[in-house]
Amino acid sequence: MFSSSPHPTPYTPHPIFPMGNSDHQARFVQSALYRILDANLDRAREGIRIIEEWCRFGLNDARLTEECKHLRQELARWHTFELRAARDTPGDVGTVLTHPDEAERSSVQQVLLANLSRVQEALRVLEEYGKVYNPEMGAAFKQMRYRVYVLDSTLMTYQRHQLLQRSHLYLVTSPSETLFATVEAALQAGLTLVQYRDKTADDSIRLLNAQKLRQLCHQYNALFIVNDRVDLAIAVDADGVHLGQDDIPIALARQLLGSQRLIGRSTHKPDDLHRAIQEGADYIGVGPVYETPTKEGRPAAGFDYLRYAAEHATIPWFAIGGIDHHNLAQVLSAGAARVAVVRAIMKAEDPTQVTRQILAQVEGRGQKG
Repeated sequence: MFSSSPHPTPYTPHPIFPMGNSDHQARFVQSALYRILDANLDRAREGIRIIEEWCRFGLNDARLTEECKHLRQELARWHTFELRAARDTPGDVGTVLTHPDEAERSSVQQVLLANLSRVQEALRVLEEYGKVYNPEMGAAFKQMRYRVYVLDSTLMTYQRHQLLQRSHLYLVTSPSETLFATVEAALQAGLTLVQYRDKTADDSIRLLNAQKLRQLCHQYNALFIVNDRVDLAIAVDADGVHLGQDDIPIALARQLLGSQRLIGRSTHKPDDLHRAIQEGADYIGVGPVYETPTKEGRPAAGFDYLRYAAEHATIPWFAIGGIDHHNLAQVLSAGAARVAVVRAIMKAEDPTQVTRQILAQVEGRGQKG
């Protein structure tokens, strides 16, 4: 609709789109450009330092620590006095802006993810605005951004594998009216590996349950695995998927999931074990040790297969099938160092206490071995 005023207000260009070539406009653009570069160099350096500290003190990984240090040094070389001098913290309107999510970090994983994203965003800004400041800067930060993508992938993969290696007890859930309370009780006792398994619920229910369980697990710095369903694992950003012998090939699951997530495979005999390892499984289930209603109709693999796995498995493996605190000593004596349980925890009156008992027994056995 046209204005009825005979003298409409003249259009005033926003300074972000300067018109003309006056010295004032040029100085404004230069100052804004320098402030953008300075702020994002700070963001990137701070974020990398936070990641570096975990690589150094949390993972004790010299290679990842060194890569972070090199990235910081390269950032510092571009952070010149000229750019620092343009800083105007009191006049920065962004310093008063915040978001509730920034005030909460429920786990180390959240800290790492937040700062990896922060670094990647800052590097993209530096790449684009750096082209105006110095063409070489744009090219340098493009390559650096790719290096951080690799660091991101490596770090997440490393985190998951390290936590898997440290996990001696694996809870496989069964449908329950107290599903979330039971899982959280076990997590509070020190459980670090949970698999969501529900063969009968509608997909909409499974999706909601998986989302909530993933949040719970990550809150307690535990791994969350989805049984069978690669699509569901991707949808909820799970740490991995567990596949049965009749599920899709590991190679296809890896193609869909990517290299960062874990893939487990159930095995019932030596041929299954060797095939799973050859195909690239990250861990395997070995069993069922005893006949169990969870796998109705499947005969027990027994202790001979446990002993075989103890001698031949080159990846983490979990004895599974009818294991509880009554027969756990026998399972450990057969060579198992890790166990997976269902009813022992899901049907327990006190899941926290049962989880502590099993963990103490399994971890104590591992220390003696």
